[in-house]
Amino acid sequence: MSDSNLPYGLVVDDHPLVAHGITEFLCTHPMLSEALLAIDADSALGLMAQRGAPAIVLLDFWLGGDTARALVQCVQLRYPATRILAISGDARPGVVEAMQAAGAHGFVGKHQPPDCFERAVTALLQGHAWFPSDAEAAAVSAPAFVDLPVTPAELGLTERQGEILALLLVGHPNKRIAQQTGLSEATVKEHVSAVLHKLGVRSRFEVVTKLRGRRLEWRADA
Repeated sequence: MSDSNLPYGLVVDDHPLVAHGITEFLCTHPMLSEALLAIDADSALGLMAQRGAPAIVLLDFWLGGDTARALVQCVQLRYPATRILAISGDARPGVVEAMQAAGAHGFVGKHQPPDCFERAVTALLQGHAWFPSDAEAAAVSAPAFVDLPVTPAELGLTERQGEILALLLVGHPNKRIAQQTGLSEATVKEHVSAVLHKLGVRSRFEVVTKLRGRRLEWRADA
């Protein structure tokens, strides 16, 4: 039975099976009364507006085809006491660094066992940070085999789409891609949609998963 005097936790993840599993797990944490689930940034902010600041938010790095960095910053601004634990199936060092730079207080890869999640949540609720060490990040990110090189053409993409894909893979949102390529955000959005369609996926997270084990060979002067 939950203690209503304890604060609540919030999970923000748009992958239903994973999200429900993490939410159920968070419900059992002794420092929380309950755990709620939101599938996107808008519903997460709506819940917080209704219920007040959660003690902790477990936030997926990829949300609706974009990164969650903007949501991290928004939560920090509106609810400065709320602790933010980033979670992702994509545990590359660049992803961890991006969330740390955005202001998250910790990061846990979705491949980690439940006891790691529990220790991370407890650490954040006690005011500590929780990020993998350099050695742990290297161990997670080190491939068992050399990544196979692949060109935009081999993926059925134009050179411009290859450029967009390269920027997607390092976690840049549409606005940043537009700044780096000199394109409008509307044009970038069209290119992103075309890339997802040609790769047969529905989100940026699925792009990363699909290309796992392959290294995109694209050069700015190509």
